[in-house]
Amino acid sequence: MISAKSRVWSAGAHKRPERGERMKYGYIGLGNLGGHIAMSLIKAGHQVVVYDRDPALAERHVAAGAVLATSVTDLAGQVDHVFTCLPSPAVSELVLAEMLITLKPGATWIENSTIGRDDIRRLGGLAKGSDIRLLEAPVTGGVHLAARGEITVLVGGDADLFALHEPALRAIGNRIFHMGPLGSAAVIKVITNMLAFIHLVADGEALMLAKRGGLDLKTAWEAIAASSGSSFVHETEGQLILNGSYDIAFSMDLALKDLGFAMGFGREFGVPLDLAGMTAQTFVKGKAAYGGAAQSTQIVKLLEDALGTDLRAEGFPARLE
Repeated sequence: MISAKSRVWSAGAHKRPERGERMKYGYIGLGNLGGHIAMSLIKAGHQVVVYDRDPALAERHVAAGAVLATSVTDLAGQVDHVFTCLPSPAVSELVLAEMLITLKPGATWIENSTIGRDDIRRLGGLAKGSDIRLLEAPVTGGVHLAARGEITVLVGGDADLFALHEPALRAIGNRIFHMGPLGSAAVIKVITNMLAFIHLVADGEALMLAKRGGLDLKTAWEAIAASSGSSFVHETEGQLILNGSYDIAFSMDLALKDLGFAMGFGREFGVPLDLAGMTAQTFVKGKAAYGGAAQSTQIVKLLEDALGTDLRAEGFPARLE
């Protein structure tokens, strides 16, 4: 249970900034995705304090002008608002408990993690009890777009909070969608990820048909990309499959988490998700074969291994730029 009694502040000492006023942001969680988002904020000229359990992950941010905090509470005490990008709702709740010790009342917690709707609403309630408001802002499009500051940002929360932090959100992404109240972004993010995993399995089958049908895989990939059968997944992750690196910086465990959210929404909303259900079972097999930490794109390797046929072609990158 998070208690406001443990927090440290002087009542009335914190003024709520107006839109456009210069604010200092904290960023907690500098992994594959969060590290790039934090760097985009720094490059855009925002004052940023960073923290990760692994201090080495913060080195490039400090070199670019960020301040390194020694802990979550140290960071929260230095900033006006906090971004986080964390692996699970449980971790987000633990970090929130630490933030509330020193975070000033009236601050905003901006959560870039993918969290289920019920959890994001529950966490929003916990934060609200300590006069902290939550803005959910999960991102989609891939780590390579986050590195360029061009990722898509899906926002859920009050309109005034969205307006206040829109300049910072536009620093991290080039397409921003305010989906509605808190919890709305969680629903659309799960939908987009569900589609991506379905497309990934389908793309593997399509490429295998091309290979076993005697087609040149590079030409086949190009033809699909120029056709009505193309998809964002084909044009991006398809290249990593053909290279053989599979290096999308997204794990089987994370894919299964998101597919679990999708199946939960299907039951709640009364929508039969046949394709999503089959895809989830395929990912269960992928985790069993390669481990939960394996790249999600290795789901295609199940088919390669089953048929003893690899999907390799020259001229494709090991990582997306």
